[in-house]
Amino acid sequence: ASGKHRSMAMAKREKGLAVRPVPAPVPEAPTPSATPVSATAPTSARSVKWGDLEDAAGGLERPLLRQRGSNTTSQMAVVGTNVCPIESLDYEIVENDVYKQDWRSRGRIQIFQYQVLKWLMALLVGSFVGLVGFFNNIAVENIAGYKLLLTSNLMRQNRNLEAFLLYMACNAVLAGSAAAICAYLAPAAAGSGIPEVKAYLNGVDAHSILAPSTLFVKIIGSILGVSAGFMLGKEGPMVHTGACIAAMLGQGGSRRYGLTWNWIRYFKNDLDRRDLITCGAAAGVTAAFRAPVGGVLFALEEATTWWRSALLWRTFSTTAVSAIVLRSLIEYCRSGNCGLFGKGGLIMFDVSSRVTTYTATDIAAVILLGILGGLLGALFNHFVDRILRRYGVINEKGAPYKILMTVFISLVTSCCSFGLSSLSPCVPCPPELAPGKCPTIGRNGNYKKFWCPAGHYNALASLFFNTNDDAIRNLFSGGTDSEFGVYTLLTFFIGVYTLGLITYGVAVPSGLFIPVILSGASFGRLVGKVFGSGLDTGLFAIVGAASFLGGTMRMTVSVCVILLELTNDLLLLPLIMLVLLVSKTVADCFNKGVYEQIVRMKGLPFLEVHADACMRSLVASDVLSGPVITFSSVERVGSVVNTLRRTGHNGFPVIEEEPFAPAPELCGLVLRSHLIVLLNGRTFTRAPVKTGAAEVFRKLNPFDFAKVGSSGKAMEVDELRLTEEEMDMYVDLHPITNRSPYTVVENMSLAKAAVLFRDLGLRHMCVVPRTPGRPPVLGILTRHDFMPEYIRGLFENVLRE
Repeated sequence: ASGKHRSMAMAKREKGLAVRPVPAPVPEAPTPSATPVSATAPTSARSVKWGDLEDAAGGLERPLLRQRGSNTTSQMAVVGTNVCPIESLDYEIVENDVYKQDWRSRGRIQIFQYQVLKWLMALLVGSFVGLVGFFNNIAVENIAGYKLLLTSNLMRQNRNLEAFLLYMACNAVLAGSAAAICAYLAPAAAGSGIPEVKAYLNGVDAHSILAPSTLFVKIIGSILGVSAGFMLGKEGPMVHTGACIAAMLGQGGSRRYGLTWNWIRYFKNDLDRRDLITCGAAAGVTAAFRAPVGGVLFALEEATTWWRSALLWRTFSTTAVSAIVLRSLIEYCRSGNCGLFGKGGLIMFDVSSRVTTYTATDIAAVILLGILGGLLGALFNHFVDRILRRYGVINEKGAPYKILMTVFISLVTSCCSFGLSSLSPCVPCPPELAPGKCPTIGRNGNYKKFWCPAGHYNALASLFFNTNDDAIRNLFSGGTDSEFGVYTLLTFFIGVYTLGLITYGVAVPSGLFIPVILSGASFGRLVGKVFGSGLDTGLFAIVGAASFLGGTMRMTVSVCVILLELTNDLLLLPLIMLVLLVSKTVADCFNKGVYEQIVRMKGLPFLEVHADACMRSLVASDVLSGPVITFSSVERVGSVVNTLRRTGHNGFPVIEEEPFAPAPELCGLVLRSHLIVLLNGRTFTRAPVKTGAAEVFRKLNPFDFAKVGSSGKAMEVDELRLTEEEMDMYVDLHPITNRSPYTVVENMSLAKAAVLFRDLGLRHMCVVPRTPGRPPVLGILTRHDFMPEYIRGLFENVLRE
C-alpha cells in the first residue's frame, strides 16, 4: 500500500518545478549517466516563468537524463486507511524581513514570556497526558472488569453457554463500536500511531494525524478496543494521544471546533510544535508504562530525529509532571473510589521482593533466549508486513468492511480465549495458600476458577480470561514455578503470538507492546521451565519479554529502562541489557524494526540517518526536474496568481534582475503560504519598484504569516478575489523572501546532500551551477528527491535494489 506500488504521475508539490508526465526514454548516443541538468535548461540567464514553459513546451519533451524511465512514485501515503497527499514541515527558520521585524519588535518582556510559555506548555502537556492515561486505565479496568464479572457470575451458576454467548457478544459490541467511530470519524486513528508520530518528527506532514478528531477517536477507540479483549494494548496509542494533545495545545486549540487561545501566538511555527510534540510522545510512554525516564529515552531513541540538550531537559520535566499526576490519582483510587480499578501503584509489576542471583548456566539460558527472541521477533515483523498488506485490500472497500473484519477478529479472539481455557485441565490449588486466595472469582489473581470445581483452578483462564495487564502481572509473578505448566505456556504463547498478528491492522487504535510482552513473557517462562535453570521463572518471563521487544521494536536503551521501571528490580539490569543486545543483533540480520517497516509500507517519505547506496554514484543535478519556475524580486501580481493556481509547489526561487541587479542572481526563496498572505494584504504598486518591509507592515503584522495548525485551514489563492486592475499591478517580494536559503553546488554527491538535508531539517534545498554564465538556480531538492524508490525509478536500468 506504499507510494512505490501506486502507479500515478509524480506530483512535485514541494518545489517550483514543471509538472508534466515523464516521457518514455528516447534512444540516443551513449553519454555519461550523470548529465548535468543545465544541458537541457534554457541558455538565457533570465528566470523561467510559467508562461515561458507554455511557449516552450516542446523543449520539455526531451528526457533530462539518458537512463530516465517512467516514474511510478508519488507524494502520496496511506494514513489510517485513506490515501492522502504528503508534504514536508517547515523546520527551517525563514530569515526574511518579516522574521527580523518580529524579533526586533520583541522586548525583554516578550522574550521572557516566550521562554515561560515554552515551559508552561510542556508542563500542561504532561498534566493533560497524565489525566488521559489515568482515564484510560480506569475505563478499561471497569469496562473489562464488569464484563468478566458478569461472565463469572453466570459460570458460577453453571450457565456456561450463556456465559460464553454473553462474553462473545460484549466483545463484539465493543469491537464494532471502536471500529465504527474509527472508520467514520477518524481513519487516521487506526493502528498504534507511533509510525505516524515518528514520521511527523522526521518532517513529514500527513493529513489529520494530529487533528482533534483523531485525538478523540484515539482515546475512545483505544478504551473500547482493549476492553473488547483484543490482543492489543493501549500503550502505542498513548504515544499518539500525547502527540495529539501537544499539537492541539501548541497550535492554540482548534479553529474548526471553536476552541482557540489567541495568546499562544509564539508557537505558530513547526519548529516549536515539533519540540512540544516530542514532549507529548514522551509523556504518552510515561502515562502508559508509568516510566518517566523510559519515556524520555523512548523519545530520544525511537521517536524524534533531531535532539538537543534543551529539549532533553524540557522532555524530562514533562514526563515528571505526568508521573506526578498519575501518582496522585492512583493514591486517590486506593480508597476504593474508582470502581473496579486495580490497586497497582506507579510500579506496575513489582518484583523487587525477590533476590536476583544467577550463574553461568543462567547466562547461557539468557543468551539462548535472546537468540530465539530475535528470530521470533523478526518472523513476527515479516508476518505483520504480509498481513497488513492483505488487510489494506479489505480496508479499501469501505467502512462497512472494516467494521465486519474487526467484529470477525473479535469473535475469533473470544472463541480462542474462552475455548482454549475450557480445554485446559483443572489443577488443584497449592495447599500452602489460604482458601480465599485460590481460586479467585470475579477479581484479580493468579488462580482463576473458570468452571473448575471447588479447590481447583484453571491455569489458562488465569492468562486468557483476564485483562492484559493482569495476565502480564501473573506471568511476571515470582514464586509460582509450578503454577503454569509447559502445556499451558506453550498454548498461551501460540495463541497470543497468532492473535497479535491477526489483530494488529484492524480498524481500531491498537498497540504492539502488550502482545509482544505477553508473547515474550510466556515464551521466557517456557524456556525457564524446559531449561531447568535455577533462576525464577518469573524473572525468565521478564527477560523473555525483553528479548521479544528487542526482536520486534529494535529498541535497546529505552526498553531496558522501561522494564526496570515496570518491575522495580535493578539487579535485572545486566540480564536485560544482554538479552536486548543479542535479540536486536540477531533480528537485524533479517529485517528492520516493525515501526520502520510500517513507515515504509504506508509510503511515508522518512529520511534515514544514512544515505541509501543508490545515491553514492549520483550528484545533486541528476535527480532534478526542470526547468525551475521562479519569480522576479518585484513581480507582476497576475503572474504570481497564475503560477500559484497552476502549480501546487510550496517553494519558489526569487531572482534579482535588472534594474535591481546588474546580472541575474539568486535573491532567495519564497514560500507559497507567505505569497498568499502578502497578496491578501494588497501592498501593490503600479510600477515595478521596491516598496520595502515598512509598506508591508502597515497592513500586516508578523503573526499574519504564522502557519496554521494541523486542524486549521490556510487561505487558498482562489479566495483572494483580486480585480483585473490589481492583477496588472506589481508586488515586492523582498520582505517575505528568505535571503539565506541553503544551497548546494550541482556536482555535490547526492548522498552528501541527503545527509545535509536531513541533519539541517530542511524542506527546500536550492541547487546552483558550478560555473558562471548560467541560470542562478538549476532546481530545488526536496524530501521526495531523496527517496530510494524515486531514484530507482529514474535510473531503473542502472541501479538495482
